[in-house]
Amino acid sequence: MSILDTLLRDIPVPRVVRIRQRFDNTKLADPVATLQEELKKPGTLDAIKPGQQVAVAVGSRGIANIAAITRATVDAIKAIGAEPFIVPCMGSHGGATAEGQKEVLHHLGIDEDTMGVSIRSTMEVVKLDELPNGLPVYVDKYANEADAIVVINRVKPHTAFRGRIESGIMKMISIGLGKQKGAEACHQLGFKYMAENVPAMANIMLSKLPIVFGIALIENAYDETCGVEALAAADIESREEELLKEAKSRLPRILFDQLDVLVIDYIGKNISGDGMDPNITGRYPTPYAHGGPDVTKMVVMDLTPETKGNANGVGTADFTTQRLVDKMDRPATYANGLTSTVCAPTKIATTLANQKLTIQAAVKTCNILDYTTCRLVRIRDTLHLGEIEISETLLEEAKGHPDIEILSEPYELAFNEEGDLF
Repeated sequence: MSILDTLLRDIPVPRVVRIRQRFDNTKLADPVATLQEELKKPGTLDAIKPGQQVAVAVGSRGIANIAAITRATVDAIKAIGAEPFIVPCMGSHGGATAEGQKEVLHHLGIDEDTMGVSIRSTMEVVKLDELPNGLPVYVDKYANEADAIVVINRVKPHTAFRGRIESGIMKMISIGLGKQKGAEACHQLGFKYMAENVPAMANIMLSKLPIVFGIALIENAYDETCGVEALAAADIESREEELLKEAKSRLPRILFDQLDVLVIDYIGKNISGDGMDPNITGRYPTPYAHGGPDVTKMVVMDLTPETKGNANGVGTADFTTQRLVDKMDRPATYANGLTSTVCAPTKIATTLANQKLTIQAAVKTCNILDYTTCRLVRIRDTLHLGEIEISETLLEEAKGHPDIEILSEPYELAFNEEGDLF
C-alpha cells in the first residue's frame, strides 16, 4: 500500500442526493426564423452588395445552434447574390494551426459539406494599426481581403476580467479575427487591461475593415438559445453592452454559496475556453473577475473527447486524475497559457491514481474538523447544472430552496474495482 493510500483510505466519501436546479427556461422556439427576421433590419444584410466576397467569421465553442445559425447566415448572403465563405475566428485555439482551427469548426458541425461554402483557414495575419499603448492590431489575411465581414458569437460574461464589454462580438473581432498574433497582442499587457484593450482593438478593426454586421446570441441557463440579434456595425458596441447585462442575469449557477468540495466530471474547450467556466465554479485564473460560490477544494476528473487533449483549466483545480493527465496534449494546452500570458490554468493539479482518491483527497484537505460534514457538490460540467448531485449534508438546505427539487434518496457513489465512477 502506498503512502497516499494510507493517508486517504479512511477518508469518507459523502453519500449524495440527486437534485434538480430550476432556472428561467425561456428559449426561442425557432432561432433560425428569428435570425431571418433580424436580417431584415436596416444596416445588416441590405448593406451587402451582390457579387461581394463575404467572410463569415465563426468559431467559439459550446454555442447552441451555432451550425444552424451559421448555415442560415450563409444562405441569406447567397440569396442576395453575394459569395460567402467561412473564416475560423478563434484566436489561438485549435493548436494555433490552420488545420487545427478547421478541425474545431468541423466538430461544431461547420464544414464545407454542411455549409455549402468554402472554409478559408490560415494563421497568416495583416497588421492594421497600433493602439496608443503600442499594442499591434492584426486581422486574418482572408478576412482582410473580403469585401464584407459578418461576425457571429454568443454574448456572455468573460472568465478572467470584468468590464462593460466582455465576451461577445467585440472580443470575437479583436481576438478571434486577430488569430494567434492578435490574441497574443491583446493579452500582452495582461487581463488587468483587457476591459480597455478588447473594445479599443475592436473599434480600430471596425473602422478599418468592412465589418458589416454581427450576429449576437444569448443563451439561457440550460445552454439553449433565448435571443438572436443582428447588429449593424455602428450598433455593435452599444448594444452588446446591454446584451451582456441580460446574459449575466441568465447565467446558471450552483445554488449553494459555500462548498467544501466541488467535483467536476469533465472539463474541455468545448465547455469553456477555461475548461470549466469560472463564473460557475468561483475559481478564476486572474484577480480581475469575481462571482460564484466559495469553494474550498475542487476536483476535475476527465477531459471531454471534443477537447482533443487540451486540458486548459486543470491547473485551476486542486486535484485531478491520472486518466485526465494521460489524455493531455501538453503543447495544445500550454499554447493557451503562452498566448493569454496566464499559465496557472495549464499547470497540472495534484494527480492521483483514480477518481475515488481525488475525492478523498479533496475531503481530507478542505479544512473541516469532521469529514462527515463535508458539503460536496458533483456536476457533469459547467454547461449542465440542471441535475446535479449534492452531499447528504446539504439536503436540508436544498429542501428549503424554492428552485430545488429533490430527485432521490441518499445513496453511495458507486466506484468500480479501479476506483473510478465511470
